[in-house]
Amino acid sequence: MKPAETPLRHALVAQVLGAVPAALILMLFPALADHLLAIAGAQGLCAALISHLLRDPPWWRPIHLGFMPLAVLASGLGLPSWAWLAGFAMLLLTFWRTDRSRVPLYLTNALAGKALAGLLPAAPVAVVDLGCGDGGLLRRLARERPDCRLVGFEHAPLPWAWAWLSCRRLPNVEIRFGDFWSHPLDGYALVYAFLSPAPMQQLWSKATAEMKPDALLVSNSFDVPGIQPERTVEVADSRRTRFYCYRPAG
Repeated sequence: MKPAETPLRHALVAQVLGAVPAALILMLFPALADHLLAIAGAQGLCAALISHLLRDPPWWRPIHLGFMPLAVLASGLGLPSWAWLAGFAMLLLTFWRTDRSRVPLYLTNALAGKALAGLLPAAPVAVVDLGCGDGGLLRRLARERPDCRLVGFEHAPLPWAWAWLSCRRLPNVEIRFGDFWSHPLDGYALVYAFLSPAPMQQLWSKATAEMKPDALLVSNSFDVPGIQPERTVEVADSRRTRFYCYRPAG
């Protein structure tokens, strides 16, 4: 992606352009200055619409919608300056460079984890979670299948630290810090990904080049464009999770 095409640049454009109608409303109706929350809501609505027109990922729209109203509400709390810095640091450490990876923090729920365990072969195998978040899925799999070797990658510092601390006493779980793109996938019988639509084509190219013929790629919620999965698995959870299962080198 070129810098001008990154979601972060689009987000800035959406916020700035969304402020134009709000500023015009204030110019035409100065009395509305006493209702800043309503003006902020209008700005958020415009920013979300612009984000939609720019074809940004859908999860950006609620961020645009709530950003300015939440900023207005927070400004009335009288928080010290260090609190803003601490809040920013916490967000950064939790989500890291989502604008570059284009993958938000998604967590696999317990029912989806149980369904994934059902896809593992009976024999002991190695499994990798490409973006393990807080390690919750790996902890559940470790309990279900203590005979399997489980590896998780996480590039956001705070979720990685949580995953590492919570899994450090599990002998069959390994948590690695950083992204997975430079890590070969040929040693795994099952590769699990809960990413976003943005990197799926790149992941498919990596999987077809590196995975063994009998290895299974399971993508939570996001399919590979133009590729028919070997099967799909419906999970009976509240968000109606769907697994797309592929044999990239088969």
